[in-house]
Amino acid sequence: MTFDTALPITEVVSGHYSQLVKHQRFSENYNDLHTRPFTVAETPLRISHISFLHGDKSSYESEQKHLQALCDRYSINPPKLGDTCFYQSFGEFEVRWERHTEFSTYSFTIYGEDSKPFEHPPVSLIPTDWLQLIPGEVISALHVEVLDNGASIQIPDKKTPDKEALRQYFEGQRLIGSELRNGAATIWSALRLHRDGFNRILLLNSSLNECQTGRVLRALLELEGYRNMMLLAFPEAQQVSMQVSKMEAQLARLVRQISGERIVDEEQRQLAELSDLAAAIAELIARSRYRFDAGQAYYQMVQSRLGELEENEINGLQTLSAFVDRRLSPALRTVEAAKRRLDDLASRVDRASDFLRTRIDMAIEAQNQTLLKSMDRRAQMQFRLQQTVEGLSVVVITYYVMGLMHYLFDAAHTFGLHFSSERTIAVMVPVVMLTTWILSRRMHKRISRTQ
Repeated sequence: MTFDTALPITEVVSGHYSQLVKHQRFSENYNDLHTRPFTVAETPLRISHISFLHGDKSSYESEQKHLQALCDRYSINPPKLGDTCFYQSFGEFEVRWERHTEFSTYSFTIYGEDSKPFEHPPVSLIPTDWLQLIPGEVISALHVEVLDNGASIQIPDKKTPDKEALRQYFEGQRLIGSELRNGAATIWSALRLHRDGFNRILLLNSSLNECQTGRVLRALLELEGYRNMMLLAFPEAQQVSMQVSKMEAQLARLVRQISGERIVDEEQRQLAELSDLAAAIAELIARSRYRFDAGQAYYQMVQSRLGELEENEINGLQTLSAFVDRRLSPALRTVEAAKRRLDDLASRVDRASDFLRTRIDMAIEAQNQTLLKSMDRRAQMQFRLQQTVEGLSVVVITYYVMGLMHYLFDAAHTFGLHFSSERTIAVMVPVVMLTTWILSRRMHKRISRTQ
């Protein structure tokens, strides 16, 4: 294909491509790819990361006002209305706020190395009155220290600090550790809450550049929030499982009653009890399904963040991935089992209800057949009675007609007509009776055709 004229690229773009009709989400779809970017992190640095579970629908407005109060205190431009993320330097520290579907995260960062890891976390610089009034409930809290490998915590005659030497920074608790990205860094953590109510992770950077460090930090921070959000489904699954066990016992009792001797008066009560059980199950599904589905989604995100770390073992130590998955996998299986049991129970209750309804319908149908047979017998009796009445009515009508004719024959003598009225009436009786019977039959047929 050829064109008659060739336009400059800039003219083609501005004159043609810009005129295309775009979907309302055209620009937003590209912008969404760049929301919540990772931090370009220079080593060393310290981070305090806190996740708050949303309280209600008005929490967004409350967070906006609360962030604006902090910005006003430090003369910083506040986030715009509708923003779901906010990154700003406040001089001594940086604040990173991100709002997710169910929770919001606040990250406070200080660049530079402290005299001792975790001794002065960034959250200690945040005004206490502002910090205590952040809307929501804390669901995860984490301190992260990023240091050059062995900078100020180097153990003499060793290239890297060993586990026992690092335990002092974790209040003597048992540590897990792993190498990241083929030895480019190592991470150490106890994955426990310390005296200040925060978990701690120590990242010793050997060769990660600023962007790689930022991506590792983002994975670690998101891992902390998603891990705790996933575990919210675990107690819900345990509670649902207990309720399902009770409902299963109730259903088994009802099924035994249904399959036993049929008692008509009991069937309606059993059906009502099954209906109540189905309603209770529907309520339980509505209350728990979102949390179960969210737990499964959070588990997948945890696995994704663990995969980004690219961990390797250090001298046979348990890695972060192995430790976290050892706890989350059983929790996920419990959630999936509770969800599956709940759905299975709902289907079994439906089948039992259908069986009982079918049984009741068959009983009603049998009663209807008996009733129809009774009605048929009554109709036949009424038909025979009607035939008898019709026969009697012919006799009655004949009797009255002959009575009228008797009066006419008696009056005929006054006109000079002489004949025997008794003989005439005797002759006329069968004629009148036959005529009456024929007329009544014709009338009966006409009515039958009309119906």
